[in-house]
Amino acid sequence: MSKFLDDFEAFIRTQPFDFIRFSHYVDGSKIETLDHIPANRCQNTYSVAKLFTATAIGMLWDRGLLRLDEKICDIFRDELPDGTDERWEMNTVETVLTHRAGLPGGFMDIDCAPMQQFTRDYLGYLFTHPLAYTPDTESRYSDAASYLLSRVVSKITGQKLDDFLWENLFWDMEFAEMAWSCCPQGYPMGATGLHIHSEDMVKLGILYLHKGVYNGKRYLSEEWCNLTLENCYSIDWDETHSVYFKGGMYGQKLLVAPAQNRVIAMQAFGANSDVVAEWVRDYVRQPVETACNN
Repeated sequence: MSKFLDDFEAFIRTQPFDFIRFSHYVDGSKIETLDHIPANRCQNTYSVAKLFTATAIGMLWDRGLLRLDEKICDIFRDELPDGTDERWEMNTVETVLTHRAGLPGGFMDIDCAPMQQFTRDYLGYLFTHPLAYTPDTESRYSDAASYLLSRVVSKITGQKLDDFLWENLFWDMEFAEMAWSCCPQGYPMGATGLHIHSEDMVKLGILYLHKGVYNGKRYLSEEWCNLTLENCYSIDWDETHSVYFKGGMYGQKLLVAPAQNRVIAMQAFGANSDVVAEWVRDYVRQPVETACNN
């Protein structure tokens, strides 16, 4: 085990919380994992799933199959139910990516509400639910936005989101088994319910750290990666801790520390991921590591 993981394990022992698993990558090394509590290899990443969904949107954008200013109603014109708020005509792919689509905060969160609440037709329910505000006037975080993006991927490609990612990303990047919670019609939720290995969370972070390249192969354009980081497409910049991050319920976290060329992923249940982010930020003050001891 590397010095970084040795030091991290020592740090965790001083904390009043625990975690399940921690995976780590730094340039010039292999991904390594510290199993702290014996548990299933696949864990729910909760909202970290949103970055995977945004990545699929980026792959369509790179191929010229989707524009950020493309109207959501134009994409789903043949599926819009009666009673759809006219303000939906204002929504674009980007307003959904940035949670500025007029949807209520916390809307369609299957981790907190019964799935049956949203009927058997989640897309129809989403379009007919009253908008909370005029699109592009404010931002309210919701799982419904990423579910809608999951459906956008399917509408454009004819594939479910998970099938598209297996074919275009997961297989070549040697992901292990995964499973995604789906709506009653079989479409991945996009926002939550993605059960994967912590090592595979790290692989996605490496993709953004290296501006779209993983293991020498390009999967995303550098332009898309820059757009994602600059505009917070399901990933945020933490100025305090000097990391890009995407978090999920109960302490799930993917951290990309560009100054250290480091990516970490944490799977937990109740851990304080902000404290972990602070420790990672401060670790750069330690003696500089080399590839051979990382």
